[in-house]
Amino acid sequence: MASNEAPSAPDSKPNSSSDLEPEEPQQSTASQMWDHNDLRLPQLIRRAIFTWWGVLVGLWVSLLVVQRLRTLLLELLLALFISFALEPLVERMEHRGIRRGLATGLSLFVLVLGTIGFLGVIGSLVATQLTDLVDDLPGYVTSGEAWLEGRFGITLAAEELVSQFQDGGTASRLAKNVADQLLSTGTTAAGVLFKALTMLLFVFYLTADGPRLRRTICSVLPPARQHEVLRIWELAIFKTGAYISSRFILGTASAVIHWIAFSILGLPSPVALALWVGLVSQFIPTLGTYLAGILPVLVALGVQPSKAIWVLAVIVVYQQIENYLLQPRVTAQTLEMHPAVSIAAVLAGTSLLGPTGALLALPFVATTQGFIGAYIHRHDVVESKLLREDLGQ
Repeated sequence: MASNEAPSAPDSKPNSSSDLEPEEPQQSTASQMWDHNDLRLPQLIRRAIFTWWGVLVGLWVSLLVVQRLRTLLLELLLALFISFALEPLVERMEHRGIRRGLATGLSLFVLVLGTIGFLGVIGSLVATQLTDLVDDLPGYVTSGEAWLEGRFGITLAAEELVSQFQDGGTASRLAKNVADQLLSTGTTAAGVLFKALTMLLFVFYLTADGPRLRRTICSVLPPARQHEVLRIWELAIFKTGAYISSRFILGTASAVIHWIAFSILGLPSPVALALWVGLVSQFIPTLGTYLAGILPVLVALGVQPSKAIWVLAVIVVYQQIENYLLQPRVTAQTLEMHPAVSIAAVLAGTSLLGPTGALLALPFVATTQGFIGAYIHRHDVVESKLLREDLGQ
């Protein structure tokens, strides 16, 4: 019995020790594996980090490209706007059997010819009137001195001022320097002409190949997206046409009224001056009339200084009539845009893109407003005194 129990004791010890010894390395290995896996980021977080940095780098590169190509992009935007404006006319000519390319070329030819003729008349008028103004300034100085001395007893050194406009005077030397500087404008004029031709080329292809361009864009989109793109495109053409119509109506009214006023005041070339005010004033609503009125005021100064005051008064009075009577009704019927929204849009467009932004702001905002309005569900408005428009009547 003893001999049988003796060997059993030593057998149990090694078994117990052998059972404990392999457990420690297994536990340490498991803990090391757990620590290693715990330090690794989940795949979703790593993907988000890479995506975030990819977006940042992409935005930075895009910003650099836009800054380098800013002039080209502005030309493309302006060309797209002009193509939207020409689209209805080209479609009418196309429906009458004229090929689309020929119709686009005829439309651009008429546009360019009218612009060159108008600018030529205005340029000749400005050059003539400025020359007459410089020649008559000594007489204005002398008569102004006599008037001040007779009314208020103020004496001016008229002879010294007059001498500045004679040969060898400061004003004469300044005029000679300006004339010399004009010789260096040839390069600038050539650059402007090149940009104009480039933009006209873009306008031609955007208009003549308009259906092909739209078909190419729609071919990479699913049918639902194609309808949205075509809807936006059609809305942009409609709003651009409405914008041109509103500008034409307001410009015609402005030209007629200023033509009558300039004719009564006896200004030279009243029709050309009235067309200038009527055209330029419509590029920048509200402020455009004042900017366009600088030229008639200068011309009036060359004729008679007192007439410049009357010209300025006519411009200010008409601007108030246009702001409160004409523009709200015309804008509401064409662009369906509140006057305050139009002014804010023009100011924002001017701050972002300069004169091009001022021109494109109204049709862009009108298109955006029309597109968003198609997806807004309107409800009946509750009764409240804050909503009554005739509260003060």
